[in-house]
Amino acid sequence: MRQRSKKGTRSKEEVSQLRTPIVCVMGHVDHGKTTLLDRIRGTTVAQYEAGAITQHIGATEIPLSVIQQFCGSGFKVNLMVPGLLFIDTPGHHAFTSLRSRGGSLADLAILIVDINEGFQPQTIESINILKRFRTPFVVAANKIDRIPGWRPVENAPMAKSLAGQTERVVEALETKIYELVGELYKYGFDSNRYDRIADFTKTVGIIPVSAITGEGIPDLLLVLVGLAQRFLKQSLEIESSRPGVGTILEVKEERGLGTTLDVILYDGMISVGDTIVVGTPREPIITKVRALLKPRPLKEIRSEERFTPVKHVVAASGIKISAPKLETALAGSTIRVVGEGEDPEAIAREIRSEIEAVRIDTDTVGVILKADTIGSLEGLVGELRAKNIPIHVADVGPITRRDVIRAAALKDPLLSVILGFNVEILPDALAEIQKLDVPVFQSDVIYTLLESYEAWMEEKKMQMEQERLEAIVKPGCVRILPDCVFRQSKPAIVGVQVVGGTITHNVPLIREDGAVVGTIRGIQQRNENIPMATVGQEVAISIDGPTVGRQIHEGDLLYVNIPEKHARIIEQELKQKMSQDEIEVFEKFLEIKRKKDIFWGR
Repeated sequence: MRQRSKKGTRSKEEVSQLRTPIVCVMGHVDHGKTTLLDRIRGTTVAQYEAGAITQHIGATEIPLSVIQQFCGSGFKVNLMVPGLLFIDTPGHHAFTSLRSRGGSLADLAILIVDINEGFQPQTIESINILKRFRTPFVVAANKIDRIPGWRPVENAPMAKSLAGQTERVVEALETKIYELVGELYKYGFDSNRYDRIADFTKTVGIIPVSAITGEGIPDLLLVLVGLAQRFLKQSLEIESSRPGVGTILEVKEERGLGTTLDVILYDGMISVGDTIVVGTPREPIITKVRALLKPRPLKEIRSEERFTPVKHVVAASGIKISAPKLETALAGSTIRVVGEGEDPEAIAREIRSEIEAVRIDTDTVGVILKADTIGSLEGLVGELRAKNIPIHVADVGPITRRDVIRAAALKDPLLSVILGFNVEILPDALAEIQKLDVPVFQSDVIYTLLESYEAWMEEKKMQMEQERLEAIVKPGCVRILPDCVFRQSKPAIVGVQVVGGTITHNVPLIREDGAVVGTIRGIQQRNENIPMATVGQEVAISIDGPTVGRQIHEGDLLYVNIPEKHARIIEQELKQKMSQDEIEVFEKFLEIKRKKDIFWGR
């Protein structure tokens, strides 16, 4: 049994048995997730992201010493955790966690909310994820420095910062905090300002912060480490000898190392020389670890250029792995260390099964989805399903000619599209896209891809509806004018006055007794062809079918013969939008048809 030190803290050996808590940073686009971490680690990762929004999950280790430095004299508790591992997630909710089990991977979460904007769509989506996975979280009410009249105090704890504010500013802050309390209550959470909470297991803490000035960040870090120490101790205890499990963040080519993997190790341990199984788009790779490289403390694993070689790494940690045959490794998939007595082939089958569960290739009519990583793919699949958008194909990799041909073969114009997240279009696919006119939506900013497709879909629906209604044969009635017979037959050409509604080319005409007389082939006004004529106009029309003096005569009223299906659509959808003369002509037409056929229109 291990002995405690005289001061009541754990020995160094005991500390090593607690893994670093994983903290997931979530929230709406532009509410300051990456900027908050930038403030803590003093880097500028945000400026390198597409659209200034994080698109792939980055990992930053914040050692306990840095947390102590930030918190200063307020740091009075003895901690057993080695620090915090922050996961900076993309803005859109479908990507707010590592793909290996979503939000459940995070021990804690920070929900960042712009205190001036309040809850936004991705805020709500993040809350729903946290609720679903029962992940403990705190709310970082960011951008307090933008409250009018705010006097910033660099990196100050909230107590010190508030002491320097006017009464009006403090009241404005309190009002905004209680607005957040009200919003959280709607989603089933009791909440309060963090320094007024007795039990964090029952009440969500709201911590006012500024990612720009650093104010409130000491309080945020203190609350996080306090929560980890008090409530997560049991879940953080690990056996350092357990075979490691992680998620691949990125596959990179590094000078002198070849292909490497950026990995979040979230369980167990990995050592140089270990046999590992790595997920790929096809058969998993079985290989041996050649080198393990750790980013320097406070450095974000994606942007770090200098790494420290290590012999082994214990969870939770961001790590770069060098090994042979990693060229086809799939970002977002699982990497597992093969333990003593374990079958690598059995582990490979498990990993392949996990990847296949995400990929889709069905007979279902739906969109074609291509993404750069299995994690992106899984998130997008979930998002499209939540919106009831069917998927025909979902896979990792560039947009290919085969994708275009498959999309073009779909009959539904709203689904005959390709969505590509952070992937290229191959040259032969580009030629096919131009040839077959297949809509392709691409973006390296997650929420933009989905919003672009949805906006296009709404516009396309309106266009299709307009085309459908334009194809409906509308009510119309003409009177043949006296002394205006220009040709008796083949076709008959007569002068008419439109007494109601509209006439266009290629519509059939009937007499008042219901007899079909022929079809309008042309309309002229002042010797010029026109596409249509409306009430009050006098025009010449050519009619295929009748002979003047036999089937039609001067003074006759002729009605547009509306198909029964079209008449129903007019009755149900268009009648309320029609003019009075159109309604009168339509009602007269229905009367004629019903006299002719007692079953018509029923």
